Amino acid sequence: MVSSCAVIRNDPSNLASSFPPVFAADARVLILGSMPGRASLQASQYYAHPHNAFWPIIENLLGSPVPLGYSDRICLLTRQRIALWDVLRTCVRTGSLDSAIMPASIIANDFSSFFEAAPGIQAVCFNGLAAEREYTRKVIPTLSNQYALLPNYRLPSTSPAMAGMTRQQKLDRWRLIAEILHSAA
Repeated sequence: MVSSCAVIRNDPSNLASSFPPVFAADARVLILGSMPGRASLQASQYYAHPHNAFWPIIENLLGSPVPLGYSDRICLLTRQRIALWDVLRTCVRTGSLDSAIMPASIIANDFSSFFEAAPGIQAVCFNGLAAEREYTRKVIPTLSNQYALLPNYRLPSTSPAMAGMTRQQKLDRWRLIAEILHSAA
């Protein structure tokens, strides 16, 4: 019997590698995606796909009066004490969908070192199910109790593939970040 599954593990064009974290030492909230999509990797920018709702939601939550350029978006996050990263350091994936990630290829980022550099993190928020699932599987077992027991929250994915919710519904759920920041002040 011939399998219909393609073997892609040896194809370097399917190897995806994440970006360094965006944070300041006084960060209070960590937002985690799974792995940047193809558009983000090509642009070397988090959430670069024009239909991803991440930046419009963040700009709305944090009171930006106009859409910002990428460097201003990063500054907005760090000024508001929000860190941004991805759970996965590398993986093999065809396309951009989390469902296309080959589980055996996953290597998680070094969160122990991250938390040493940003010890004030008080909550971890996941941009979708895949980020939460891989963090729970691959990262929490490697952390000290101080960080393994941080409150964490799964928010709806901002990906255009997550079409089951409107942007407004997603924004309403993402308001949790503003609540966390307000309570951490």
